[in-house]
Amino acid sequence: MLEGKTIVLGITGGIAAYKAATLCSRLVSFGASVRVVMTEGATKFIAPLTLQTLSRHPVATDVFDEHDASVVQHIDLADAADLVVVAPATANIIAKLAHGIADDMLSTTLLATTAPVLVAPAMNVHMLQHPAVVANVETLAARGVRFVEAGTGQLACGYVGKGRLAEPDEIVQVVIGLLTGPERLGGPAGPQPLAGRKVLVTAGGTIERLDPVRYITNDSSGKMGFALAEAARELGADVTLVCARTDGPPPSGVTVVKAPSAEEMLAAVMERLPEADAVVKAAAVADYRPAERHEHKMKKGAETMTLTLVRTPDILQAIGDWRRASDKLGTRRAPFVVGFAAETTDVERHALDKLARKRCDLIVANDVSAQGAGFGSDTNIVQVYGKEGLVLSLEQQSKRLVAERLWQLIAQRAGWSADGDRNQDQDGVRARERDEGAAPL
Repeated sequence: MLEGKTIVLGITGGIAAYKAATLCSRLVSFGASVRVVMTEGATKFIAPLTLQTLSRHPVATDVFDEHDASVVQHIDLADAADLVVVAPATANIIAKLAHGIADDMLSTTLLATTAPVLVAPAMNVHMLQHPAVVANVETLAARGVRFVEAGTGQLACGYVGKGRLAEPDEIVQVVIGLLTGPERLGGPAGPQPLAGRKVLVTAGGTIERLDPVRYITNDSSGKMGFALAEAARELGADVTLVCARTDGPPPSGVTVVKAPSAEEMLAAVMERLPEADAVVKAAAVADYRPAERHEHKMKKGAETMTLTLVRTPDILQAIGDWRRASDKLGTRRAPFVVGFAAETTDVERHALDKLARKRCDLIVANDVSAQGAGFGSDTNIVQVYGKEGLVLSLEQQSKRLVAERLWQLIAQRAGWSADGDRNQDQDGVRARERDEGAAPL
């Protein structure tokens, strides 16, 4: 799958450096030629000989250690690369790349390459969230550097939070997508199909309060919504992320709006809808809420309790209704709307029904009972439906890679070009079909 591709793997000095051995091995197994560059700190955590054995190439560690006088090693590596992957990437190397510092083999190679760069951060949660690190990530993302979002969990420093290096298989899937998929780029400044677009993404599971300490919610982690927001940011979009309850902090470089309940999310979405070019509703919104919210904690009483529930607002339906009204008034071009359908049975039937009823352009459906596709999983398995039926089927892969494939499809279906122009004819077709009562393309 990666035959003929040269990947420069940069390893920096963090405890997650041990995972780089697995990453190197996986990339080689897919046919890539892997050239490893290690910082001095990285060599304290894992021996260069390990990476040399796995990659079958000498490991570069010292910019002054030139074995061949006819070759400047960091330039040779930079020119040979089809992709540069930095994993793990410490706060230090991210800062160096953001500010153009070149004082070792890896940083000089990064500045010399014209190949795409993929960065997989790994550090303490507070370091990851420090304003300086956040700003550096935003700077690099604006230049076209790709990121694999850090994972959430137990960290080596003892903290629990975001900062774990993404799993090697997840990084490999992103690499494959960049080098072989429809979203592949020609370099850090390559085409960005969402450049100049304002996109609105919802994420997480809403909570509906019964009292100050109890609420109704669902198992949604927000990971799919976060992946969509991050991918859109790196494809050039101005991203607003409306979040309910999530398992971790949202990605950097996007505008975050907190909306814990269905009613709060509806208000947040409808307020921002007129400015959006695309809306992707990945949040799992509760269908019902308690009819009464108690001001104080409810005390135990009888052996049983009857809880009366009432319907929450249907956000996707409200978006569809607003868009239809906007089309009829001719006030503006309607946004491209994508909904999600999390199902356990009759996935296709339910997805197509939702597509028609909610007047979406696309519905992304998945069987949440399937292994590797449920709530909280780092991977997903999806089928995407349009008016004509199934338009895209993705086997199990990281949610990040799913997100990139979805945005590429959205840009294609919406008629957006890499320079931000929009195909007016497609807008007119979609508007006419909505006026005629048909489900949009």
